[in-house]
Amino acid sequence: MAKIVAINPLNPQSRLISQAVEILQHGGVICYPTDTMYGIGCDIFNQKAVKRVYQIKRRPKDKPFSFMCASLTNISQYGHVGNTAYRLMRKNLPGPYTFVLSGTKLVPKIMLTRQKTVGIRVPDHPICLALLESLDNPLLNTSASLGEEDEPVCTCYDVDRIFGRQVDLIIDGGEIVPAPSTVISLLTEQPEVLRAGKGDIEPFV
Repeated sequence: MAKIVAINPLNPQSRLISQAVEILQHGGVICYPTDTMYGIGCDIFNQKAVKRVYQIKRRPKDKPFSFMCASLTNISQYGHVGNTAYRLMRKNLPGPYTFVLSGTKLVPKIMLTRQKTVGIRVPDHPICLALLESLDNPLLNTSASLGEEDEPVCTCYDVDRIFGRQVDLIIDGGEIVPAPSTVISLLTEQPEVLRAGKGDIEPFV
């Protein structure tokens, strides 16, 4: 079973964050709390780890995962950000949004759609942000559920029950009522709401 480590969700202990990041740096897959739900992730530059997440989630290879960045500055390294996109993201990040952008050459091919687009988040959660800042690479991000579970995944113990044998570490950040992120396409000057979720769509319509 995966090791479970409790980390303070408001003031993450740097020693425990470092332990999690060391696992990521060695190609590990971890589960962690976000501002929307518990997630599964790995370093996007570790192809073996990314392939493991595909297997864990039983996901077809032609459906790339989104990923998380530490800041808006960080996003512009991996996605092409126009003036409108920058203004909208600056006002609404960090937050429960996934933004669809054209990917840059820095993004590994396995993380790109056929249209060369990416989904990028900056989560409003201290544990996520601490992991990202310490790792200094984006984290693949997908929900810690198989989509077949009747019960919502609200705690690290729910995560452990479903994925405990398949991941290397589960971070206990307390209970979370799961809600999907709002997905916004910023591929053109006119934003398009692709999925309404936890994030308010008002700024984008």
